[in-house]
Amino acid sequence: MDKTPIRPPAAASLAHRSPREDSHEEKSPPVVEDGLIVFLHRVIHWAVRVLAILMTLVILWGVADVAYVLYQKLLEPPFLLLTVTDTLAIFGSFLSVLIGIEIFASITLYIKHDALPIKMVIATALMASARKVIALDFKDLDWPYVIAIACVTLALGLTYWLISYKPKSVPHDERP
Repeated sequence: MDKTPIRPPAAASLAHRSPREDSHEEKSPPVVEDGLIVFLHRVIHWAVRVLAILMTLVILWGVADVAYVLYQKLLEPPFLLLTVTDTLAIFGSFLSVLIGIEIFASITLYIKHDALPIKMVIATALMASARKVIALDFKDLDWPYVIAIACVTLALGLTYWLISYKPKSVPHDERP
């Protein structure tokens, strides 16, 4: 009587498994989203859309303000001439509108991708810092204030550079 070895049922089922199924990991049940969390995400999504609409209105208002300030400054004596102070005020208004446009772009990217574009936020903060520096009258400022603005601008510039930095790849032949 020649008996062939009988495989236990578990061993028989292992013969038909793929190597991935052979791991000791157990599959977790599918995660069911909590209804409250889904609702809150929808509320936030709509709130961000409202912010985009409001930001559009702010940008349009800013453009109207730039036109109005330019019109006012050009009609003041001396007629059709701008002083350095007037030019700096107009530059400040322009930069304010550009900052609004950058914020709007961040909002729309957030709506499209559900992620906050950190590099763009840092660039917007850097632009706002530059606007502040352009609009400042350094005669009336204390030196600690000027140093603080310089430190903030330097920190933002360094942060932007670090986020943007991509090391150059070394060709395979030149590696040690």
